Amino acid sequence: MSGATTQATGIAAWRDAIRRDRKATIGAVMLTVFLFIGIFGPWLVGDPDTLVGIPLQPPSGEHWLGTTGQGQDVLSQLVVGTRVSLAIGFAVGLAVVLLGALIGVTAGYFGGRVDGLLSLFFNVFLVIPGMPLAIVIAAYLPSGPLTLGLVLVVTGWAWNARVLRAQTLAQRQRVFVAAAVVAGESSFRIVTREILPTMTSLLVAQVVGSTVYAIGAQVGLEFLGLGDVSAVTWGTNLYWAQNDSALLTGAWWTFAPTGLCVALVGFGLTMLNSGFDEITNPRLQLERAWRKHLLQRGKEPTRSTPVVMDND
Repeated sequence: MSGATTQATGIAAWRDAIRRDRKATIGAVMLTVFLFIGIFGPWLVGDPDTLVGIPLQPPSGEHWLGTTGQGQDVLSQLVVGTRVSLAIGFAVGLAVVLLGALIGVTAGYFGGRVDGLLSLFFNVFLVIPGMPLAIVIAAYLPSGPLTLGLVLVVTGWAWNARVLRAQTLAQRQRVFVAAAVVAGESSFRIVTREILPTMTSLLVAQVVGSTVYAIGAQVGLEFLGLGDVSAVTWGTNLYWAQNDSALLTGAWWTFAPTGLCVALVGFGLTMLNSGFDEITNPRLQLERAWRKHLLQRGKEPTRSTPVVMDND
């Protein structure tokens, strides 16, 4: 199977996952809702920095999610923060996978000293705890979305590189790669047109997983005050809620909606990734087919492997 054919198969499997798999459908719907809010929501709400009422006012008909400790509308801050947090999350998730693919595939394809040097490089990052390293780096750099994104990319790319290196080592032994080498194709073309398309499913899963990591890490760093606290994001919403002693005063509306949104986005991305994995993973495909076969014969699927005999 050529790389182009495998890429087409991977894209078709992705569409099939969203259309038929329940988990993928739920995840796609949830993610679409948040993307719609992030893109169009800021145009429908007021300025999130405007003082609109009494500080720490509970939810009411005038302010659906109440006001913050400074008297700002919580709903406006939540909607505007959705755009910024999702933009950083998806940008970091894509950058992490691209950097990991560049280093991991290069190491796996060329092997030898190149593999040894690059493997040593990303193994160093793997043994260093990611979040403590991110906290240290962010504390000494100017605050802002670009700085935060850079910190998350630097601390999050190594695992993807290691996985893609292992996949490349396996793929470069395949017949179609050998045929491309014999045909005189360049290393760049072999990697981009033959090897990478065979890993479409893995790359998509890595983008989704890295996006979940990026959103969670971004919110965590900003909650600790390591981001730009003057910006309106999910992380800074939680930072100011904590700074205003929301837990002590019982002002749950200043942090609960933001926390729920973070959890729902993570859940939606996880469901989407899980559903896609069930469609593209051969082992899970076989398990699903076997369960369907047992149910058609009136057998209840169990942890054991029953023997089904035909009477024909």
